Amino acid sequence: MTGAARRAGAPVPVLDIGGTHVTAALVDPATSRTLPSSVLRRPLGSDVAADSILDAIALAALELPAGHGPIWGVAIPGPFDYDTGMGRFTGVGKFESLSGVDVGAGLRRRLGPRAERLRFLNDADAFAVGEYHAGAAAGHGRVVCLTLGTGVGSSFLRDGRPVHDGTRVPPAGHVHRLTVRDRPLEDLVSRRAIRARYARLGSLAENRPLPDVHEIAALATEGDPAASEAFRYAFETLGQALAPWIERFEATAVVIGGSMARSWDLIQPALSSGLLLSGGTTARVLPAGQPADAPLIGAAHRARERVAG
Repeated sequence: MTGAARRAGAPVPVLDIGGTHVTAALVDPATSRTLPSSVLRRPLGSDVAADSILDAIALAALELPAGHGPIWGVAIPGPFDYDTGMGRFTGVGKFESLSGVDVGAGLRRRLGPRAERLRFLNDADAFAVGEYHAGAAAGHGRVVCLTLGTGVGSSFLRDGRPVHDGTRVPPAGHVHRLTVRDRPLEDLVSRRAIRARYARLGSLAENRPLPDVHEIAALATEGDPAASEAFRYAFETLGQALAPWIERFEATAVVIGGSMARSWDLIQPALSSGLLLSGGTTARVLPAGQPADAPLIGAAHRARERVAG
């Protein structure tokens, strides 16, 4: 086998960079699946100096076994220049020190001969592409994928490729840019929004700390009316905001991932109700098939794209 052929069949190295953790893994290009023994998750501070952030990401990457391909796929949240690898984080509360920093060059320098180049994509797009190739979005020509966590990540996929432009998708193809009742969507649908609404509706004991979303979800499951209403309101609102765009895009499915998706029994009914209240849609609401690995799989497909640079 030639060296080029060996490299073509070699595992694809990938990184999924989040606000608190970085995940590194190798993806088998033949199966679009991660190699389970290769997946490692390491803590990452998003509020430290740029060199410290890049050092931590590179340290996780260098823990991967050698023998992988030379082109890395990297999923990272925005704002980011995905073509140049330049950070544009300003006013978003994380990775501020990377604003104006050439993240690609910094990581290549740290990874040395193990990285010929890095190809970046938005983390929500990576999740969607991964779900298209190995999860619940498979077989859908047009699909909307959402990641529900601190906020609302989204990707509108047509034939497995994210759509960011045109009149059939929200601005830049991202739902979080929508407004609802003259307010930004994430004022009503986000971790902070659910906690705030629960605080207004609930009867917290004096000096009791405000519960986080997973605790509110547990209370809702136990029958707490304020907790149930906080979830219902948030995800019914999301369904109402999303419905016109699903219809315009002609999506046949909405795939849900992210940390909040663990509360599927609370989210799915409320989201479906919101979609119906806005005129209805035939799109199916589905849980992610690869909730943990989809961003890694999507990043691997980005690494293998036949593009210049």
